[in-house]
Amino acid sequence: MRPGEAPFTERTPRVAAARALLRRQGRERAGRFLAEGPQAVGEAVGWARDRGGGLLELFVTERAGTRHHELVDAAVTVGARVSPVTERASAGLSDTATPQGLVAVCSALPVPASRAAAGTRLVAVLAGVAEPGNAGTVIRVADAAGADAVILAGHSVDPHNGKCVRASVGSVFHLPLAVEPDGRRAVDACRDAGLHVLAADGATGRDLDEAACAGVLDRPTAWLFGSEAHGLGPELLDAADAAVAVPLHGRAESLNLATAAAVCLYASARAHRSRPAATWPEPIA
Repeated sequence: MRPGEAPFTERTPRVAAARALLRRQGRERAGRFLAEGPQAVGEAVGWARDRGGGLLELFVTERAGTRHHELVDAAVTVGARVSPVTERASAGLSDTATPQGLVAVCSALPVPASRAAAGTRLVAVLAGVAEPGNAGTVIRVADAAGADAVILAGHSVDPHNGKCVRASVGSVFHLPLAVEPDGRRAVDACRDAGLHVLAADGATGRDLDEAACAGVLDRPTAWLFGSEAHGLGPELLDAADAAVAVPLHGRAESLNLATAAAVCLYASARAHRSRPAATWPEPIA
């Protein structure tokens, strides 16, 4: 904006267009999403720098701009338009109780499932995970464990959902994300990529420790995780090459989704790092 020009208000067309991105329909129509707060914006800047663009606009209040001036400058270096906004306009772009005054408009992230799975060793597939906090946390876990991609399958939450982006703590910008409405197609994409498909299922699966000792986790693997409420449906359990259960040695009835995903993904990551790639078995046909 030109010096002396008033900041955008909630009625400014650019702000109104960005506010539509708070809804899934608006995000899908525009192919854009919002990332709020200094941590998410910082990750978006790094992502845009690596890929040569993608951070389209940064809405910033005067107070946030003063506090995070280096971050605002960094956004400019990756080609983002910086648009000062009022505190009220910033609040309208936030879905949190305490808006932070920094909201980035980013290009949509997902790639096709076949592309996300190609050439990978470890993939997490979330099947029917509708709670954005759970999905975002598993994306963060997958990133931390060194997974190569995350596929959101079936009726899973949009990974661009604001709560999902926040729960990932920036990990949505670190690894490929795919959205595949058909869960079976997601499994097929993983298998076509040469991945051994394991379903995490506490009721019917083989003990994870036994599977690790038997070398089951040595192969490039796609892990299937269902929702906390319903788990994986029969169709996806049948589609998997095997089902594996995290052992419960104490009196707890179960683990939450993110904890179970962390145990499974790290078990595979440990197996992969202990075996040179050249010695891996041939992928299952």
